[in-house]
This record gives sequence, structure tokens and C-alpha cells, in this order.
Amino acid sequence: MDKDFKPHLVMILGQLGYTLLYFITEASFNHGMSPYVYVTYRHVVAGFVMLPFAYFLERNVRPKLTFSLFMEFFVLSVLGVSLTLNMYFASLKYTSPTFISSMVNSIASLTFIIAVAFGFEVLDLRNPHGIAKVLGTFTSLAGVMTMTLYKGPIMSNLWRPLINIQPKSDNSVNTSELKGSLLTVSCCVTWSIWFIMQASTLKRYPAQLSLTTWMCFIGAAQSAVFTVIAEHNNHTAWIIGLNIDLCSTIYGGIVVSGLLMYIQLWCTEKKGPVFVTMFNPLSTIFVAILSFSVFGEKLYLGSIIGSFIVIMGLYLLLWGKEGDREVDFKIKGKLQCNSEKTECRI
Repeated sequence: MDKDFKPHLVMILGQLGYTLLYFITEASFNHGMSPYVYVTYRHVVAGFVMLPFAYFLERNVRPKLTFSLFMEFFVLSVLGVSLTLNMYFASLKYTSPTFISSMVNSIASLTFIIAVAFGFEVLDLRNPHGIAKVLGTFTSLAGVMTMTLYKGPIMSNLWRPLINIQPKSDNSVNTSELKGSLLTVSCCVTWSIWFIMQASTLKRYPAQLSLTTWMCFIGAAQSAVFTVIAEHNNHTAWIIGLNIDLCSTIYGGIVVSGLLMYIQLWCTEKKGPVFVTMFNPLSTIFVAILSFSVFGEKLYLGSIIGSFIVIMGLYLLLWGKEGDREVDFKIKGKLQCNSEKTECRI
């Protein structure tokens, strides 16, 4: 496989991993597990799983740890683990997987705007590729807004759901709708800042496995402090048995906080933070399909229309990003020609 397309493939596979996460964590929370305890245990598992890989595979390339770098890791852990994920999974208690996966797609637009503002993303509106990146970003955002604000008629299912899930009562949804929305929006903002900061940190600490391990351990410690405060009247919340709670913790720790976080860091270094976030809409589509076909959740026409709009925006943004790759290739070619003092045509 062409190595230029490896980041695309691993990001698509990563969104499949996130799709399963929505459902397994929702089942665990419905079973009674505290989301704060889940975040803490999940990153403890991830840290111990990633530690040997980071230690042995990056011992020759890992930069020396300084106090300033450690403080960057600490802030990254707040933005990407303890604060953001606690808000994220707390909002899942008040909303649904489809709603959250739809709102998370705004991260791509927020990240693009912040990246342009701080110079991490090149934007040339005189170039068709630059225009495509802007159009793609806002087209995807329009698709997200369509899925969120427009429902339309309910699509009929041609078969019975394979798994029946207990729906939330209407009263519960109405009374907690505002809280869940505020938590989700706050989560999207901090996540966008996290992606941007990753790109900056990786320039000084280009060791993705080690950075992943540091964020897992530091984030777990931060989350543990928060959990002690949030669950101070519920000491049994720390106890999990051999059930869905343990399965969700192991899956979240090994696959999501370990493997997928490393993949995101690798892709961020290769392609930039905007490239990573623009694959989030795929998870929304995967969640909607599974919710409808497997779990029997309601699927509205607005979700289908919004999904197509999101895909159009994704392709526009991908094409725009390919223009960056062509520019980088030309620049590298010219530098190589100048260093060899030969006449070249690019």
C-alpha cells in the first residue's frame, strides 16, 4: 500500500473503533458504572499497556524530559483526558450516542479555525485547494447542523433489531437536555485546543508512544482526583466486577486510549491536526447505521441527508489537504536540487 494513504486508512479504522466505544460505554453506564471512575481506570490500563512499547521502541529517539515539557504533558492531559473525557462521558448519561457523535464533528471546524489563527494550517484563498479546505470545513459543519437540528420523518426498519436497548424516558431527556448540550459543546472546544497543542508539542517531543504513555498516566492521576471529589459519597463506585464494566474499561484502555491515541498522534505529526479531526464525521455515520440496523434506535431523514452533506465536505477537505502535500513535495524537491547544485524542473 502507498504509504501516503496509510494515515487515511488508519483514521478510518480508528473511527470504527470509536463507534464501538459509544455503545459499550453507554451499556456500561446504564449498568451503573460511574463515568469518572471509567475514565480513571481506562487510562491506568492504557498507561501500563503502552509503557513497555514506549520504553523499548523509543529509547533511542525519545528526547530528554524537561520541566517545561512535563508541564506541556500536564496541560495536554487536562485537555485530552481528565477534563474533556469526563465532560464527554458525563454528557453521554444525558444524551445519546448519535447526538454526541454528531456534535463532535464540530471539532473539525473549530480545529481548522484555531489552526489557521495560530499558523498551524496554511490557507491560501487564491488557490483552489485553499478554497476547497474552507468549503469542505463549513460543508461538513452544515451537515452536522442538519443532523442535529432537522429530524424529518422516521425511516422504517425492514427487520427487527438484533439487540434491544432500553430507551431513555422523555421526561429524563427533556430535563437533562441543556446540561448534556453544554457538556458536549465544552468538550468539543477543549478537544479542539488539545489537537492544536499536540502538533506543537510533537515538534519538540517526536515520540508518539512515550507521549501517549505520559498523557495516560498523568490524565489518570488527574481524573482520580476529580473522581474522589465527585464520588465522595459513593465509595462503592470504585468497585467493578466481571461484567460489562470491566469489558468497557479494558476496551477503552487498550484500543481507544492506547492504540487510537497513538494513531492520532502519528497522523497529527504526518498530516496535521485538521487532517485528524476531519475524519470524525465518519463515526457519526457508523453510529447511525449501527443504532438503526442493530440496536433498533430511530433513524430520521435528517440524519441521512446530513450524512451525505458531511461526506461531501470530507472529500472537499481531503482534496484541499492533498494540495498541501503537492506544495510540500515541490518545496522539498527544490531544496534537494539546490543542495545538489543541479538544474531541476519541478
